[in-house]
Amino acid sequence: MGIMSITSNDKYSISTLALAGRTEYCITSCGSDAKMNSALRDFPAGQDTLMLNRFVFAGIRHFAGNSADGQTVWLQGDACKDGAVSSSQTFAISGTGHVPVKYNSKTVGFIYEDEYAVYCNLSGIRPENMQASRAEQTREVLAIIASVLKLYNFQFSDIVRTWFFLDQLLEWYDEFNIARTAFYKENGVFSRGVIPASTGIGAANQSGAALICNIFAVRPKGDKVKIQQVDSPMQLSPLNYRSTFSRAVEMSFPTHRNLMISGTASIAPEGQTEHAGNPELQIDLTMRVVHAILRSRQMDWNDLSRGIAYFKNIEDRKIFDQYCRNHVIPVFPLAVAHADVCRRDLLFEIELDATKSQ
Repeated sequence: MGIMSITSNDKYSISTLALAGRTEYCITSCGSDAKMNSALRDFPAGQDTLMLNRFVFAGIRHFAGNSADGQTVWLQGDACKDGAVSSSQTFAISGTGHVPVKYNSKTVGFIYEDEYAVYCNLSGIRPENMQASRAEQTREVLAIIASVLKLYNFQFSDIVRTWFFLDQLLEWYDEFNIARTAFYKENGVFSRGVIPASTGIGAANQSGAALICNIFAVRPKGDKVKIQQVDSPMQLSPLNYRSTFSRAVEMSFPTHRNLMISGTASIAPEGQTEHAGNPELQIDLTMRVVHAILRSRQMDWNDLSRGIAYFKNIEDRKIFDQYCRNHVIPVFPLAVAHADVCRRDLLFEIELDATKSQ
């Protein structure tokens, strides 16, 4: 029996990773406003269960009445106009101690550790000067992350996973990429050899900033932890078209491997969009691309621990659901978001994590 298990009911889908020093959870719920609001109240439960962070998609109008913490990021996709809550995804741990991470007296994340590494989750990082240009707001967000990490003895280059949610992304994604790449160069990301896995999606946030960001950083304690960038067998590096992220990052521990696949879409090896205007073919190619990454690391669909699927047209979800049935992809914690992807002609994007015992 593996160290990961998945359970589902009519309210949640939960992946549980049982490790020697702690248990990690990913809890996802999709559905109506009433169901989602109930899910938001119900979990996490238990005195030693800590919610690290939570995404709530299409939920900005719910922010004032529900948010009592700094770990929930309320997002409404650029393509979503009705504001109804579509899904939430919560990351939580239990069985271990933790240190709150503070910025300007506000908790913006948590640090925890085991015998192999020290881990840092930062959530909802946004600029302070929301009147600045979008590029300046991007740089400020990255500078805040760098300063917070340094304060807690991490380097910026310890980041292995990022999520960037850009308000009106299609208007300024190139500008964002230029600012991100410049900051990465200045802070040693390229010299380290592992560029973070990432997602970049068009979604407004609860504070009205140009962007909001979550990150996950890992500081290994020794050589028992291996962190490596993973290439895609079917796509070239995003660096080839001036987008600074890796297709995937794998963390290998003595007990298990964790593969984090970046947001992936219907893009040809040379970088151009494939199957413009055809959601069925875009979903098919995208899923074949992520499956090829899984297989390259001796993993498969049954190793999936979480994911988020982004749809420019939410009606296309039924095409995706049919694809999963046709390919016998098991149920796992998958959030669904109605949001713009990074190009006008891209209709679908998916990010996935997978875990496999050593």
